[in-house]
Amino acid sequence: MIPEIDVRGCIAKKKTEGTLSFSFDADGALLDIPYVGFSSPVSAELAYRICEDDAVEVRGSIAFSLAGACSRCLSEAQARITGEVEGVFVPGTGDGEAYGYRGGKVSLAELLRDSVMFALPARLLCTACSEWEKE
Repeated sequence: MIPEIDVRGCIAKKKTEGTLSFSFDADGALLDIPYVGFSSPVSAELAYRICEDDAVEVRGSIAFSLAGACSRCLSEAQARITGEVEGVFVPGTGDGEAYGYRGGKVSLAELLRDSVMFALPARLLCTACSEWEKE
């Protein structure tokens, strides 16, 4: 499960910075590489900061594994993928550059979904094909 950041609760406790560490299952529909799936949950390490204007900055990293058929030769392939997470949340509706939040709680689900999508490779290659392409 993806946690939320309780902005109002943090402000009431005078806690404007924090960290989150958790895992979640990624949506398999995010993958458009044939015969490949997530072979581990996505682990996230995030830090957040609540600004004076109640905007929330979130930064960190994600990591997950993929397994399936090599996109080139169809042999068994696997890869450990890492990616960066970076986003800003503003009260109300997002404006295309920032995500929005309502009710004093920031839902990280959309930011994490986007971060997983940006981290995904275009294809998955086995060790042999990966070495062949380097030549």
